[in-house]
Formats: sequence, C-alpha cells, structure tokens
Amino acid sequence: MTLSCSSMMTRSVWSYNLESEFELIRSIISLYPFISMDPEFAGVVFQSHPAFRQPNNNYAVMKANVDGMHLIQVGLTLSHGHDNLPTFGTSNRFIWEFNFCEFDVTHHPHAPHSIALLRRQGIDFDKNRKFGVSIVRFAELMMFSGLLCNNNIHWIAFHSAYDFGYMVKILSQRFFYMQPFLPPNLCDFLQLVKFFFGYKVYDVKHLIRFFSQPSWRCRKSHHAGSDSLVTLHVFNKIKTLYFHTELDLQKHAGVLYGLEIIVTN
Repeated sequence: MTLSCSSMMTRSVWSYNLESEFELIRSIISLYPFISMDPEFAGVVFQSHPAFRQPNNNYAVMKANVDGMHLIQVGLTLSHGHDNLPTFGTSNRFIWEFNFCEFDVTHHPHAPHSIALLRRQGIDFDKNRKFGVSIVRFAELMMFSGLLCNNNIHWIAFHSAYDFGYMVKILSQRFFYMQPFLPPNLCDFLQLVKFFFGYKVYDVKHLIRFFSQPSWRCRKSHHAGSDSLVTLHVFNKIKTLYFHTELDLQKHAGVLYGLEIIVTN
C-alpha cells in the first residue's frame, strides 16, 4: 500500500485539546498496535569524539544532552500494520503532533542551528510557550493511555536513543519521582525503556544497516508528526521486503542505534 500525502491530516495537540486527543487515542489503541514516534528537541550541545563512539560513551553524551535540554514536539503515528492509519470515518488518515510549553529559546540551552532549522520549518516557539502541553500532564496521560506497559504494542523510531531518552526522562520523573535526569548507566536506561515501552521496540536506523535503504518522503522534514509517518513507512517497507516471520523481526527488537547492548531480562 502506498500512502497518499494529500490524504494525511495532522492532529495538532495543545493544552486545550490534550485530554480529548488522549481519549481518542485510548478508544482506538487496541486496533492500532504499531506506533511510530519522532521527537523534535533543541538540538545537541554536547558532542562525542569519533574515536570514543562506543555504546557506553554514546549513552553518556546522550544523557548529558537530554538531562539539560527540553522536548519541543513529539509526533505519533498509529497503525494496525501495513500503513493502515486511523480514519475516524473520513477519507483522511490521521497522525498526531504534540506541542510542548517548557522550552524557552531565550533562556534554555540549545543548538542555534537546530532552532533556526525548526523555525524555517514553521515551528513557532512563542506559540508553544503560550499554548503548548505541560510535559507533566502529557506523562500522566501517556501512562494511562494504553500506549505504555502494553505487550501488544510495537514501538518504532529512527536513530532512537534521543527519542527514548527524552521519553524515559519525563516518565521516570513523573512515576518514579526521580530527578529529571536519565539513569547513570546504559543498562539501567535500557531496562527502563523495556519497562515503559515493552519488548517490541524497533530502531529503523539499526535495521537499515543490514539491508538496502528504502527512499520515501512526502512532507517537510523536522516536523514531528510527518517524520513519525515516514519512519513507519520505512519500517513497513523493510518488514515486507526482508522479514518473513515475526520471529525474524524480533531478533532486532530492543536494539537502539548507537546503544547496541541488548538487555534480555
């Protein structure tokens, strides 16, 4: 199935419609167990040296960035497989884009080139500050949405260390009353990824290292919603072309690109 870009509609989520959008997601999650996620954040201010790019060092650099920075958007695309997205009785297919209020470009650390790129793509940081979603409330609603701690859900992301890093940070802060920092070591972080997101977590950048990379895009990059849709499509292409059984695919579950340590218990 080929997705038609003209039939896609983004459900932009702000503080005023956060509760109702999560109610909608709760009502359909059992029918759409494949979730593709993409975040937008304020870039990377700490860099790793090429000579030290091993999983534990990569995690230390990622942790330093995530601990000190903020989410701006999270995009979610729900599917029941093979690019079948929610339609709600219309001809349009829907994806979600959550806009957060915490990041203040005048005070918080950020990479200037990343902020400039996001501005060029249409993100209004003043609007996010005024009308965006509270991260704390988002974490609460995520926990009771059916999206988390659900063994039926497949989570899909691209180059996903930072994606799950930010999500683990906000969820752990809210539900384990931890300081707003990631765990000190990589193994503990991967255990938290499995706790919240389960054992069916797939990183598309990890997968495409082994196969020919599909090429597909129909919307501007650096919008969380449309990027999550692209990630889902690439995942489905790889799954169709290269994995013939669910068992073949599961061999790659739980491996995050750049943090390739597999925790099995």
